[in-house]
Parts: sequence; C-alpha cells; structure tokens
Amino acid sequence: MVYLPTVLFSLGEGAVIPLIPVIAASMGADVAFAALVASALVVGQLCGNLPAGWAVARIGERFTMVIAGAIAMLSAVGMVFAPSIGVLAASVFVLGFCAAAFGLARHAFMTTRVPIEFRARALSLLGGSFRLGIFIGPFVAAGLLELFATETAAIWFFLGCLTVMVLLVLFGPDPEKTIPPAATSPIRIGTTEDSGEVVSGAIPTFERIGIFRTMWQQRTVLSRLGLAAASLSAVRSARQVVLPLWGLSLGLDAQTIALVVGISGAIDFALFYASGQVMDRFGRMWAAMPAMILMGAGFVALSLSHDVEAPVLWFGMFAAVLGVGNGLSSGILLTLGADVAPKREPAAFLGSWRTLTDAGGAIAPLLVSAITAIASLPVAAAAIGVIGLLGAVGFVRWIPRFVPRVRDDDPVPPPG
Repeated sequence: MVYLPTVLFSLGEGAVIPLIPVIAASMGADVAFAALVASALVVGQLCGNLPAGWAVARIGERFTMVIAGAIAMLSAVGMVFAPSIGVLAASVFVLGFCAAAFGLARHAFMTTRVPIEFRARALSLLGGSFRLGIFIGPFVAAGLLELFATETAAIWFFLGCLTVMVLLVLFGPDPEKTIPPAATSPIRIGTTEDSGEVVSGAIPTFERIGIFRTMWQQRTVLSRLGLAAASLSAVRSARQVVLPLWGLSLGLDAQTIALVVGISGAIDFALFYASGQVMDRFGRMWAAMPAMILMGAGFVALSLSHDVEAPVLWFGMFAAVLGVGNGLSSGILLTLGADVAPKREPAAFLGSWRTLTDAGGAIAPLLVSAITAIASLPVAAAAIGVIGLLGAVGFVRWIPRFVPRVRDDDPVPPPG
C-alpha cells in the first residue's frame, strides 16, 4: 500500500512520456512544437506542487492521490481523443499537475510516518519505485506498439494502471490509519529547535498557516539548502539531454546512443538503495556530496573529451560515471525535504520544496539549449559541471546547518 501505487502510476506514465512528441508530430506538429507539447508535462508539475501541498494539508494523502488519479484518467482520455494539438497539450499539462499531486501526497505520508533512523532508505525505495516504472515503461510501450501499431495503446495501458491504482488506494487498507506518526529526533531549522518529544496517536489540532506563509517562514532553508537541491535536480535533468546530444555530435547512430544511455540508466537504477544505506548510516552529506562531485566532474571531463582520441570510448565511460553519480543521489531530494519539513504540517513546505527542485530540473534543458546555440555543446556540458560542483559546495555548507542527524545514542539500524 505504500510503494505499489507509486510503481503503478510511474509505470503507466513511463510508457506514455516517450510517445507524447510522437503523438504531437502525428497530429501535424513540427519538431519544435512537439517538444513544446512534451514540456507541458514539466510545466504542469511545476504548477501543481503548491496546490498539491494545500490539498494534502486539508484532505489528506489518500484522497489527494485518489483525486489526482481520477483527474489523470480524464487527462489520458483527453490524450486519446484529442481533436487538436492544443487539447493534447492541455491534457499533458493536466497529467503533469496530477503527477505532482500524487508524488507530493506520498512524500508527505513518508515524511510523517517513517522514523528518522531509516527514513533515507524508505525514501530511496520510494524514489526507486518511481525509477522502476520510468525504466520499464518505455519497454512496455515498445511492446504495445509492436502488438497494436498505434501510440494510443500505451495511453490505454496508462489508463489501466491508473484504474488499478485508484481502486487500490480507495479500497485497500489506509496506511494513514494503520501506521501511526513516527517518533522524531530533535531537529534544528535555522535557529528554531523542535522539542524532540515523541509523537504518538492522533496529531493534535493546530492553526494551519497556509502555503505562502510557510514559504516565508521557511525562506532561510529554501533559499540555501533548497537552491543546492535545485542544482542537483538541474544536473540530473541536464544528463538526460546532454548525453543524447553528445552522441549525435559524435556521429553515432540511434541504436548506439540508446545503448549508452540505457547502460547509464541501468547503473543509475541499480544503485538507488545504496544511497539510502549511506544516508542512514553515515549522514546525508556522504551521499549528496559524492554524487554531486561525480556528476559535476563527469560533465567537466566530458566537455574536454569531444576532440580527443577515441571520443566514443570516453563518451561511454563518462556516461557510466554520470549514471553512478545519479544513482548515488537517489532519494536525496525526498530525504532532505522530509528532514527539514515542519513536523506538524509538512505538506505546505514540501509543495514549496518540490516546486524549487522541479524548477531546477525544468531550467537545465533550456540552459543547455541556450549555451549550445551561443557557444557549443562542450561549453554547455562544462557549465552544467560547474553547477554540479557549486551544488556540492552548497551541500557541504548547508546540510550540517539544517539537516538533523540520528541521535548518538540511537542504535544503528540493521540492513534491510
């Protein structure tokens, strides 16, 4: 009941996402407009985080997920029967909006229910559940295309996943009722300290302060640690753009590029749980900093390898390095957001946190495109590498200040 809904949603979404530009092109869109239609998904996620935080704070995680799933089903129907490209783009936007609400609801649940002693592993598994769906989804879409020879088959598959997910969340055991709020360790955010008292039973009634007041009260952590987290999101997003473009610039065919990117993605997926183990046992810093240094240095080194001997070999090697760095960062954004979120009402803060990190991911492809147009692709890769290294410095500076550690007298939890 905790992880399966995420797998179902991401599996269907992963099958649909690669086909959105294809569907737009089949309706008459050129390459640029098809890319614009695909970007509506990211825009929808950006716009959906703050309203999702409001909804979770008022109606709870379960009903937010149900409503988001139901609206996502309507958006999928709109994609199947879209009479125009405008309707298709609007449906993709709504899908992104619903994905933000679904992701934030599950994030808020894990924040309040998972004890801090193994929070990172639990959230790394949540991130891994999402990555599993996104990783397998395109293969499912390819199989459906082979069987039915139409892109809408993947959308119908998404509808089936959504239906099962909504029924599971609506009629299955409610984790909000069966799992009590977790005991928390003392946490310091800025200069305000929590009492550290164990929370059990029903959550007491308190005055809700709202989304924008929460943003203002938490502006210190958002403007410091939040920006470092946004830089991690930017480097992750840039990786998905730079690697295919780099392969094209080397004159590689589509199959070779797909193989290199696929191997990098497989390494990324294989390491998702290792990140949680490192964060729980040694602290958040020892997953965030190595991941950012690996990806930052990997991009800088890649930028210097274009015109050297055996550039394809270097391309494959640095793609693997970026995969390792991204894999080691699995669950970090979820964990850091949960660590610094207010204990009584985390949803409003998490909406702001996820908006900031999603904005970093949305800006990075635009930055790569702009720098490539003005200068060159190697310069763009180097710029992303510098952002990654600056993000590592930000984590070194701000994680010790804002993020709690498990108390020294707490036993080290066993693996698994």
